[in-house]
Amino acid sequence: MSFGGIFDLPTKQKELEELEKEAMSTGFWGNSQRIQTVHQRISVLKEEIGEYDKLSSAIDDLQTLLELGIEEDEPSLETEIQNGLSVVNKKFEKLELQIMLDGEFDENSAILSIHPGAGGVDAQDWAGMLMRMYLRWCDQRGYTTEVVDLTAGDEAGIKGATFLVKGPLAYGYLKAESGVHRLVRLSPFDYNKRRHTSFAAVKVTPEIDDSVEIEINAEDLRIDCYRASGAGGQHVNVTDSAVRITHLPTNITVQCQNERSQHRNRETAMKVLRSRLYNHFRAQQEEELAKLQPERRDIDFGSQIRSYVLHPYQRVKDTRTNVETGNVDAVLNGEIDVFIESFLKMKPTETK
Repeated sequence: MSFGGIFDLPTKQKELEELEKEAMSTGFWGNSQRIQTVHQRISVLKEEIGEYDKLSSAIDDLQTLLELGIEEDEPSLETEIQNGLSVVNKKFEKLELQIMLDGEFDENSAILSIHPGAGGVDAQDWAGMLMRMYLRWCDQRGYTTEVVDLTAGDEAGIKGATFLVKGPLAYGYLKAESGVHRLVRLSPFDYNKRRHTSFAAVKVTPEIDDSVEIEINAEDLRIDCYRASGAGGQHVNVTDSAVRITHLPTNITVQCQNERSQHRNRETAMKVLRSRLYNHFRAQQEEELAKLQPERRDIDFGSQIRSYVLHPYQRVKDTRTNVETGNVDAVLNGEIDVFIESFLKMKPTETK
């Protein structure tokens, strides 16, 4: 079964066998970057082949049920067959979407950053709500997350956050979330209970490993160490373990304070810097970087990719695809696949 030629099972099985054989070979463990690349590709192939097997099994079961209904002339099986068709269609769409994620870095892990925009304390609270939404989505997807940097808001929410999302196709899916997100609600911070509009920007870049050549000169870096702190001014560590790295030629700044070890924080900060520098340099050379890095816009009115309205009605609407839902609570609890998938399925000309 080839599903219209979109899935070449023999080729994928052969590739999986070759990669698993390579992973068992002597000398394989001496190349840390190759280890990461191979294991990531193995995970993607296993998931795709697994989804294919589930779809094939569902189709076989449906075929048997259909033949039984025809043979026994049993109309009561019609509802069961229709439900089966619905299940098969959903499985097919999931597999089709996974195969579509074939961009240069779609299989990579992702680096996701959130920053509040216009809206004051409401915007900081909104940024915190978005972080919770994405962390829940990651948990539902089986992705692991690692907070790189987190700055708490003065009264509520966050002033900024950056975290890694580790797992196959993490960037492929999350790239759909880059942009400005708008919230409309009755402000819990307004004593007069007036309606407020808040904004927060989400930026998603692929994690870049050492196999991608990015020239970073030591003399171009300013590295500052400081004491990590958490909400309420409570110190996470009593030593200067947090690290801030500024790439002077581009003025790109990253920081990490998640680990107690200054060395570990520096390693993680450099990983984030590599990702952002890659996007920066490629943006200068290729207009096609718009697929990886959306056009920069103000975090304010008219710039949003999605609106979340809690008052005077309940609705979440993606302005790029016009997909919407009234189940706001579910969305804020991480059920955002409908928006991600509809965006990824758009034709390239429609996403520009």
